[in-house]
Amino acid sequence: MDIQSKVIDMKIDEALQHLSGSPKRGFVQSYDLVVTLKNIDLKKPENKFSKDVVLPNGRGKDVNVCIISDRIEGALTKTDVETIDKKRIRELTKKYEFFLCEAPLMPLVGKILGKYLGPKGKMPKLLPPNTDPASLVAEAKKSVRVRVRDSPVIQIIVGTESMPQNQVKENVEKVLEEIKKTLPKGVSQIRMDMIKLTMNKPVKLDV
Repeated sequence: MDIQSKVIDMKIDEALQHLSGSPKRGFVQSYDLVVTLKNIDLKKPENKFSKDVVLPNGRGKDVNVCIISDRIEGALTKTDVETIDKKRIRELTKKYEFFLCEAPLMPLVGKILGKYLGPKGKMPKLLPPNTDPASLVAEAKKSVRVRVRDSPVIQIIVGTESMPQNQVKENVEKVLEEIKKTLPKGVSQIRMDMIKLTMNKPVKLDV
């Protein structure tokens, strides 16, 4: 069935109000922004991208961040990386959304973990020396990763139903702005924007 037959056009405010009237579930649902692209050849590497966007109001839920360092207490160390097994790697990739790594350990992490983290778009970001890791962790916890790889569809969390709707709206606007800036030909390559709750049908956005 054509997905467009399931949706109606609404402004962001209207869409959020519409979705807020949906039946409550036994858990806090997330708002997912779904952006469908057009006229983009994903066989060309230059059209693929991965970009972290800091949401103005955060995700509305906690995000796990892994630190790889030999100087920070509780971090994954060089020895941990050198002795890690495949089961533990799979556990890490499921548990953590973002990874931060000190520069000296980057080559080792790339060699051992790269083939697992790379395909999932989770390669570590640099943890600069003399930088307070807490500030970078806090920023990562408010971030989402906009990634275009093999599919012309981007789907990312922009908040939860427990957040004020104006905050979710600001998050949606920020992500759309960043996507438009990152696409090679900007807004002309966006076919359709939609928003949905976890268990609901999408609403098409008129933006």
